[in-house]
Amino acid sequence: MSKIGIIRCEKNETKCPLTSCFKALSSAAEGFAGCEEPEIAGVFTCRCPGENVADMARILKSKGAERVHFCTCLFSRKEKDGWALGDGFCEDVDRLVRQAADAAGIPCVKGTAHLPHGYVPEVIE
Repeated sequence: MSKIGIIRCEKNETKCPLTSCFKALSSAAEGFAGCEEPEIAGVFTCRCPGENVADMARILKSKGAERVHFCTCLFSRKEKDGWALGDGFCEDVDRLVRQAADAAGIPCVKGTAHLPHGYVPEVIE
């Protein structure tokens, strides 16, 4: 069983209930492919400028998370024919993912559901 934490963006919290993220998690698909029997450990909403992302990652780890996934909408945008890399909600996502991984000492992954065509989720350890 893989315990997963998710960090989402405040800019999307009133528009997206994470339905597709939870569906992908429960079926070990998209950003969660390769996770054995994934189970949610918790969800946090990151608020700009992300000053507490390290704390969120440490708390998720304390709740059993073995990996923390950052939602695809942080670094990708929805287009007519699917999702494309770039112009996501967070201009600083790479730094925040690195900061979370360093603070918690567990892998942090860029990607949940709605992965852009050809995108392979980046794992920061």
